[in-house]
Amino acid sequence: MIPSDLRYTKEHEWVRVEGEEATVGITDYATAQLGDIVFVELPEPGGALEQFATFGVVESVKAVSDLFAPVAGEIVARNAALADRPELVNGDPYGEGWMVRIRLTDAGQLAELLDAEAYEELTAEG
Repeated sequence: MIPSDLRYTKEHEWVRVEGEEATVGITDYATAQLGDIVFVELPEPGGALEQFATFGVVESVKAVSDLFAPVAGEIVARNAALADRPELVNGDPYGEGWMVRIRLTDAGQLAELLDAEAYEELTAEG
């Protein structure tokens, strides 16, 4: 099930906007493709992100993949729990498995992302 209240990148990140902040993670589809996640590398709070730039790495039993920022902004938090429990991403990618929170610099960038219907079409194509 693809949550309809989120926006998505073609690289399988999701973003949930609440006020001026956005929470970012990877989709259930991405976790299924990667397999069991064993390590997540995330940036320190305070850094700036550009839209679609890499901001971290997720490592699974199958592959190492870059993480891409769906929106630009300042990192205000990272999910410290993932350092000890990276499997949270597999178990709850849209909840406890979130990666970073960003203070948005341009909410208009959300229009460049996929809605749930478009993301579902993307993943159906394989």
